[in-house]
Amino acid sequence: MKKINTLCLIIFTSTFVYGQIPDNNQTSTDNLLNTTPISVTVGGDFPVTGSFPAYVSERVDQFITRLYLNAKEQSVRVSNEPRIISEIEEKLKDYSLRGIKLIRNSGKTIHIDLLRFRVTGDFKYNPYLKNDDVLIFPSVKYERNFFTVLGAVNKPGIFFYVEGDSLKDAIELAMGVNDAYKNTGKITVSRLNYEGDHMQTDTLDINANIKINRGDQIKVLAPENLRKNYFVQIYGEVKQPGTYPITKNNTKLYDIIKSAGGFTEDASLRRAKIYSKNSLFMFLNEIYGTDLSKQPDLEDPRIRNTILNLETALMFRMSNVYPDDTTYFFLENQLRVLTEGSSFNFSRVEDTSSDISNYILNDREVIIIPAKQYSVYVFGQVSNPGYVPLSIGKDYKYYINEAGGMGDLAEEDDIMVIKGGSRKWISPIDNDVEVQEGDYIYVPKTQLRTFRSYAAEYGIYVQILSSIATVILLVITANK
Repeated sequence: MKKINTLCLIIFTSTFVYGQIPDNNQTSTDNLLNTTPISVTVGGDFPVTGSFPAYVSERVDQFITRLYLNAKEQSVRVSNEPRIISEIEEKLKDYSLRGIKLIRNSGKTIHIDLLRFRVTGDFKYNPYLKNDDVLIFPSVKYERNFFTVLGAVNKPGIFFYVEGDSLKDAIELAMGVNDAYKNTGKITVSRLNYEGDHMQTDTLDINANIKINRGDQIKVLAPENLRKNYFVQIYGEVKQPGTYPITKNNTKLYDIIKSAGGFTEDASLRRAKIYSKNSLFMFLNEIYGTDLSKQPDLEDPRIRNTILNLETALMFRMSNVYPDDTTYFFLENQLRVLTEGSSFNFSRVEDTSSDISNYILNDREVIIIPAKQYSVYVFGQVSNPGYVPLSIGKDYKYYINEAGGMGDLAEEDDIMVIKGGSRKWISPIDNDVEVQEGDYIYVPKTQLRTFRSYAAEYGIYVQILSSIATVILLVITANK
C-alpha cells in the first residue's frame, strides 16, 4: 500500500509540474488570465493531498476530473505492473463527490456536491476555483454514512449521505422517477433503530417535504412494468433468420417459424433444437458464425467452470448416486448445463394442431435449424473414417464398406449407430435401424487381453471361492 501511495504522489506531482504550462500561442489578455496558474490545496479523504496548480478558468469538477484522468494516464507510464496499475486506479476512485467543503481565502465555506452537479447540471454545486482555495473531502464510509433509493427510479443505488439531505434530494440523485412506470405517487421509507434490531417503515407521498436520515432505505412504489425487451433468435435453415420480438408468455413456436419465412428445403428438422437462455452454447458462434453471446459473463472460462461445478454440486446434494456412477452422472450433468435444449420433433411444427407448434417460447431462447448433411459419419476401427454420402435405404454395412471396411481389431458384434438428432446409441445387429442423414456409425475396438489381466481376473475368482469355502467350513464346524 505504501508503494501505491508513493506512486500516486509521483503521478500527481508529474502531472501538474509538466501538464500545466500555458499554450504560447494564446496571447490575448483573456487567454493569459484563463491560463494563469493558481494554487489549490486538496485535503481530507482524497487519494493524494497537498497543493497543486490549477487555472482560474477551472471549476471544481473540471479540476478534480483532470486530476483523476491525468493520474490514470501517468499510472501506466510509472508502473509496468498491471496489478499495481489496477490498484492505483481503484485507489484514485476512492473518494466522495458529495460533502466536499470549498474554503476560500477569505474564510468563506462553500458546500460542493459534484454528484448533484453531474445529475442536474446546476453550476451552483460546482463553482469556479480561486487562488489559495482549499478543498476538503469527507471520509468515505458508505457502510454507515449512506442512504439507498430503489424501485421506480432511473438510477437506483446507494448514495453518500450529507447532513441535511431531503427526500427530494434523494430522488434527484437517483435521476428522478423512471417514466416507464405508472402510478408512482407513493414511496416507502424504511429506517432501522440505532441498535439495528427494529425497522420502522412509513408510506409517504413522493413529494413529501421531509429530511432523511443516515441509513434510510427509500423505495419508489409502482406496479412492475412488464413491457420489456422479450425476444428469441432463430438461426440456420429458415428463410429470414435473426432476432424476433415475443410476448412474455404466449408467443408460439409456429408464430416465429412463420415470421422467419418458414424452413428452407435444406432444413434438417430431425436435428433442430431450442436452446434455453441458461445454456452455454458458445460453440454455436463457431458453427453459425453469428454473435449469440448475449451473456458476456459466460465468455470467461472461470465463470463458466464455476457455474458447471455449482450446478453439479446442487444436483449431487440430494442424490443417492453410487460411486461407480458418479463419473457418468457428472458427464451427463455437464452436458445438460452446456447444451440445455429441447428434444422436440420439429417435423410437425407447421401443423398448428401439434404440441410442438403450440410450444410457448421463453425470453432469449435460441432456435437452431441445422442444414441437412446428406452424409453419414463412420469412425472407429475402419480404414478410412469420415463422411460417407447418404444413400437412402442402405444399411450400416454399406457405409462401413464405403469407409474402407473394418480393421483387424474391430469388434463386429458391438457396432453402434448413433442417431444425429437424439445421439441415441442403437445396435444395428439387435435392431432394425434406418440410417439417416447426420447419423454416426461407430466401430469399436476389440479389447486385447494380457496375461496380467487374466491373472488379475483369476485372482478375484479364487478370492471369492476361498471366501465361500471358509463360510461353508464355519457352518459345518458350528453344526458338529
